[in-house]
Amino acid sequence: MSRPTPSGPAHLQPLTAVVTGAGSGVGTVVARALASQGIRVALVGRRKDRLDEVAAAITAVSGQAAAFPCDVSDPAAVDALRAAVGAHFGAPQILFNGAGLFGECLTIADSSPESWLETVRINTFGPYLVCRAFMADMVAQGWGRIFNVSSAAALSPVYNVSSAYQLSKVALNHFTRQLAQELAGTGVTANVLHPGEVQTEMFDAIKADASSRTGAGRGMLKWVEKVELSGGDPPEKTADLVLEMLAPAHDATTGQFLWIKDGLKAPMPSW
Repeated sequence: MSRPTPSGPAHLQPLTAVVTGAGSGVGTVVARALASQGIRVALVGRRKDRLDEVAAAITAVSGQAAAFPCDVSDPAAVDALRAAVGAHFGAPQILFNGAGLFGECLTIADSSPESWLETVRINTFGPYLVCRAFMADMVAQGWGRIFNVSSAAALSPVYNVSSAYQLSKVALNHFTRQLAQELAGTGVTANVLHPGEVQTEMFDAIKADASSRTGAGRGMLKWVEKVELSGGDPPEKTADLVLEMLAPAHDATTGQFLWIKDGLKAPMPSW
């Protein structure tokens, strides 16, 4: 697959990226794409064994990557992550916040407070912590790209289940817009993106959870079946979008909702 050629200021070469959720799905594909372009990649996730596998695959083809196990919803762990990445690679210029979960396919009345809160912590609080930890270093370098993985669900009509997921992405959108405003004029941009209807571990989890439910929760299987019939969007489209956004042509693209090219879901009005 032909990919856009990324770039960045000459004095910051080689670039370094922090990719959360790098142990599976879209995060893995984005990490490998970045590494294929000579970008050093800090692989972040909860499962060290999966991160080690991705790092080994990258280094096997002469890329540079290292695993940094971390719970991105833990402030102390993210502070330690910043120190560890800095010691290993130096300050990064790219953040890809791909860690996330869907939660339970349940109504508010039937939902678990623990699961509800965990969904918001991972999907919204996690990107906040990671951005907060690394943004000052990016500003000091005068150039950077922040990508927060959102969802078309944040722009869609309200679901009748999984309130935490939809809310977490709406909140992430607003957070990213404010972050972009605070970063204006620094050379660092911040955008959200919809990775498409991808068949990843999250997709499998949604299918398994919806299949176990009755009533409203089982309704998510209609979306599952639609994606399965279509084959879903390849995660490589997200990687292509990220690489494209590293080019100088997008130095002023910030605070936007980005869409993959020719995705199954047509772009929706945002702001």
